[in-house]
Amino acid sequence: MEHITLLLGIVIVTALVFDFTNGFHDTANAMATTISTGALRPKMAVAMSAALNLLGAFLSVEVAKTISGGIINEKGIRVEVIFAALVGAILWNLLTWLLGLPSSSSHALFGGLIGAAVSSAGWSAVNGSTIVTKVLIPAVAAPIVAGLASMLATRLSYAIGSRAENKATAKGYRAGSIASAGLVSLAHGTNDAQKTMGIITLALVTGGVIAPGSNPPTWVIVSAGLAIALGTYLGGWRIIRTLGKGLTDLAPQQGFAAQTSAATAILASSHIGFSLSTTQVCSGAVLGAGLGRKGGVVRWSTATRMLAAWIMTLPAAGLVGAGAELLTKQGTWGTAATGVLLIAGAGVIWSLSRRKPITVDNVNDVETEPVGVVTAAIAAVTPPPAGQLVTADTATDAAADLKATIPAPDAGPSAEPTRPATV
Repeated sequence: MEHITLLLGIVIVTALVFDFTNGFHDTANAMATTISTGALRPKMAVAMSAALNLLGAFLSVEVAKTISGGIINEKGIRVEVIFAALVGAILWNLLTWLLGLPSSSSHALFGGLIGAAVSSAGWSAVNGSTIVTKVLIPAVAAPIVAGLASMLATRLSYAIGSRAENKATAKGYRAGSIASAGLVSLAHGTNDAQKTMGIITLALVTGGVIAPGSNPPTWVIVSAGLAIALGTYLGGWRIIRTLGKGLTDLAPQQGFAAQTSAATAILASSHIGFSLSTTQVCSGAVLGAGLGRKGGVVRWSTATRMLAAWIMTLPAAGLVGAGAELLTKQGTWGTAATGVLLIAGAGVIWSLSRRKPITVDNVNDVETEPVGVVTAAIAAVTPPPAGQLVTADTATDAAADLKATIPAPDAGPSAEPTRPATV
């Protein structure tokens, strides 16, 4: 066994940074619906999610083995390739976080890894069959399955509780939402924390530290679990707002149905080694919950932006990873320049996010979307309701009459000075 070199140590630290960004990027997966429905306070929700993410990291290593020995061929792959892949994944994670888009951290990692590997050794370095069966097919199927399950569960929940008192059912569903959110957090740890474990294990294999096919060492499991838990605790408030309030308005019944459906899909996939996107699963479940409630409103403009981010994630991260790999090929100075560019890019994105910060205090405040063309056209041709037509003159007269009926305030010495009304 060889010693860990300086470059390998930098790659491991960079992988843990990606794991940290994965944590705050994906906090919304577990806790957005719980926070938006008021089942838990935001800080309590992210603390609970962080603890369960850490616990979930120790439950399985199947996904880690898929990444460390299935996505690309380890032979001929340099440690710099792993570094370049992480650069692409981190920058895409930060960019989509800035935009408040719940894109897939998993696909950002896969895209960066594929792009860097192809740039280094050609298409032969990629295991196409593994990518199709364990990445692409789950990417398409998982959100659809979770969405349909969530829609049916929502309709069933409303049907069962139709004759019960609203306050009683809401309280019960809030408790169920907390439990199911905890299950999603646990499932997230079993799936997403393992991706970083797999990347670090792959780096250790390419660096000759451990043999190919080895399970992640214990220190890798612990460090990856702690990194994703810390990122989760800080809370990705921008994405929590989008997933909890920006896509649809959720009642407690819908939150419970969405969380339960998502957790079931994620745990089943982790068990069989499918490295799916927990973001896509949870987003599909929230969308299904919105469609499952009679009269529920889905903001399709937000859903369309999310879909565009999903489609762009793999190729965008792949292009950045490939470019970073071309730079690292230039030698030590190229690797150093790649690191500087990563830090500079992260700094720019962070400074842009401070212009309009979203914190725990305003995470549930949602700006009204502009009226679409179709909605505006319908409103323009819709006749006013039956009754007296109120014109500017009649409105002015009514206001004057109302003012005349209000007695003037006492102007005695103890009276407060008149202040303008605050709206």
